[in-house]
Amino acid sequence: MYFVSIRVITADVARLVSFYEKATGVAASWATEDFAEIRTSGATLAIASTRTVPLFAPGSARPAENHSVITEFLVDDVDQVYANLTDVVDDFVNEPTTMPWGNRALLFRDPDGNLVNFFTPVTEAAIARHENTTPEHH
Repeated sequence: MYFVSIRVITADVARLVSFYEKATGVAASWATEDFAEIRTSGATLAIASTRTVPLFAPGSARPAENHSVITEFLVDDVDQVYANLTDVVDDFVNEPTTMPWGNRALLFRDPDGNLVNFFTPVTEAAIARHENTTPEHH
């Protein structure tokens, strides 16, 4: 089994895709006006319109109501990324902070209020944990 993507349902696909393109520096791949993907070497962030929800089960997902999931991206230098995001992100939850588990993390909200974490492993243990998942290994 492979974990390949997470899908975010939104009422405004173009707005959310534009935000993630700017935040990640990755151009989206559009399948339809209701579905696009930000593909990274590790996984894909899929962004879909509320119009796609009935294809699965009507009412099964609602946009801008996530209060439990944090979408995370491993970056080479979270402090540099933070400096680059000041014109893109409106809602920083915290500035880069070194966490007890050894990652330097930047937490912010996307335009729908979803939590996003950009992080860089900085301690030896954290670096070892992510040895095969760092961007330079892909």
